[in-house]
Amino acid sequence: MIFITVGTHEQPFNRLLKEIDELKKNNIIHDQVIVQSGYSSYIPKYCMAKRFFSLTKMADLIDKARIVVTHGGPASFIQVLQAGKIPIVVPRQEKYHEHINDHQVDFVKLIEKDKNNIIPIYNIKDLKNAIVDYDKYILNKNSIVNNNVQFNKRFATIVNELFE
Repeated sequence: MIFITVGTHEQPFNRLLKEIDELKKNNIIHDQVIVQSGYSSYIPKYCMAKRFFSLTKMADLIDKARIVVTHGGPASFIQVLQAGKIPIVVPRQEKYHEHINDHQVDFVKLIEKDKNNIIPIYNIKDLKNAIVDYDKYILNKNSIVNNNVQFNKRFATIVNELFE
């Protein structure tokens, strides 16, 4: 399954939804596609879409997805990274009236350069290759390390030592 999320920003992100729908329609995407469409006015015809999901459902969809495509909002793609996956990130762009400025483009470029743990898509026509060749794209990407398990083990050791 492929999960698409456009976040909760009030401007539509029709450009992304139309491209995903077209890829599904033309059998370029064979997976089931579930879309969180937010305030977009385009309604996908070939994908299952819902405007919003609960936080719990979003986490579940991210966990179950083979590929997650997000907008450039940090909360969305960081959640995917924390789930141990490399997201495809399509930043919203001002010139398409998807946001009030290009801060998502700037932030995605910064993360791409500094962390190398996302697959950025600046030209929507590049999305096809990122999805089709996803497994090749992630080979040279850094995954995020979740330190929760290590922290809990160290914390348990400290607590146990206090009672010895």
